[in-house]
Amino acid sequence: MAHFASDIESACPIEVIDKEGFNSWLVSQSTYIKSWVSENKFQGNLFDFLIIPSPVGKVEKVVFGWGTEIDRTRDRFHFAKIRDLIPNGTYKITTAPNDFNFLEAYLGWALSGYRFANYKNKKSSECSLVVKKKFNNNVLNSLVSGEFWTRDLINRPASDLGPKELEQETRNLAKRFSADISVITGQSLTEQNFPMIHAVGRSSTQEPRLIDLTWGNEKAPKVTLVGKGVCFDTGGLNIKPGKSMGLMKKDMGGAATVLGLALMLLEAQLDIRLRVLIPAVENSISSSSFRPQDILKSRKGLTVEINNTDAEGRLILADAISLADEEAPELLICMATLTGAARIALGSDIAPFYTDDDDLAKKVFDFGEEYFDPTWRMPFWNPYERMIEPTIADLDNAPRTSFAGSLTAALFLRRFVTKSKNFIHFDIYGWSDDDRIARSKGGVGMASRALYYLIRGEYGKHT
Repeated sequence: MAHFASDIESACPIEVIDKEGFNSWLVSQSTYIKSWVSENKFQGNLFDFLIIPSPVGKVEKVVFGWGTEIDRTRDRFHFAKIRDLIPNGTYKITTAPNDFNFLEAYLGWALSGYRFANYKNKKSSECSLVVKKKFNNNVLNSLVSGEFWTRDLINRPASDLGPKELEQETRNLAKRFSADISVITGQSLTEQNFPMIHAVGRSSTQEPRLIDLTWGNEKAPKVTLVGKGVCFDTGGLNIKPGKSMGLMKKDMGGAATVLGLALMLLEAQLDIRLRVLIPAVENSISSSSFRPQDILKSRKGLTVEINNTDAEGRLILADAISLADEEAPELLICMATLTGAARIALGSDIAPFYTDDDDLAKKVFDFGEEYFDPTWRMPFWNPYERMIEPTIADLDNAPRTSFAGSLTAALFLRRFVTKSKNFIHFDIYGWSDDDRIARSKGGVGMASRALYYLIRGEYGKHT
């Protein structure tokens, strides 16, 4: 589906009218339009909507209410609401308030066109919007394509997207951009020193694996993305209750998000050495499941006491992060649907992240604000290190206290980073619990646009 169009004369005008400018706009209209607006009680309130027909019955233009500034602080992508209201066609914004953000409008327009229709015969709307010349259509399409791929991957059921299928999706990406890819599978994980990935995934009928994609000039700045790829999480022997297990097809949301981000970066052809690492497993239950009180040895050599088999994500990430850290990248990013504690702290909209670098943290936050992808820095609080140190191993995968769950998970992962110049860990949700503007119910990317612009601006230049 083409979300954006080139400037064409036949595009139907959309006039965006805020509450403050409504009276002056109305005065400038014809008697016919004034009468039509009055009859339909359009007043410029947020989401007021009116199609103005021509004398021959065609759509002459569309008028959309923009409300007040206070109205628009309550969410993102307000303009995108219009896409659900208008008939198919090509449109162009011809009138807008002075503070109207066209980039937000374009992104919201495209994102609102997402439909997960793999298992349902449902036609999507055929609407396109003319983009101003100062905006790069290729960048806009890349941001949307990456986000849509992330959503599609999260939304697919585990019956159709296990570790094997996630590997194939990554292979498709590698083939498209002539990237290198290698995969370590099953028992080879233990032979090549990835014991915790193997331990978590060994009980599934689909073998665990570590997917490793690389692209770009080896001498360029190294940017490495690590994504949690738990394709389904039963909780293991510490089995989840049914209500908690219901959404666990999304436990590979970190992997889906880094793949969507990788797509954005590859389409931009930045001068970076991009690496994507995905430990892909199912945390299943069988006679070979790892157990509470087991002690696992990690790739880094640190031992980990298992106090809850449902805290498996940090185990597979630790081995992958250790591998990433060995080549000391300039930027190492970890993305994972890791803890419910992060949702309790910040809800479903905001992506919490951890880093020790103050300047980098500010840039992540600022890019999130600028590109409508909110993030919030959480603290690596060193005094809580004691909470992840049991008595009989180096680390504890699930501290017995219910406090600081997201923070202690982040501290756990940081123990496996010693060489990377910068490390950022995101504890994301990856899901929209209901239909929102430009975010339909289901899988959703978090922080990928903020990170795209961070990497584009700080580490990469166009080749």
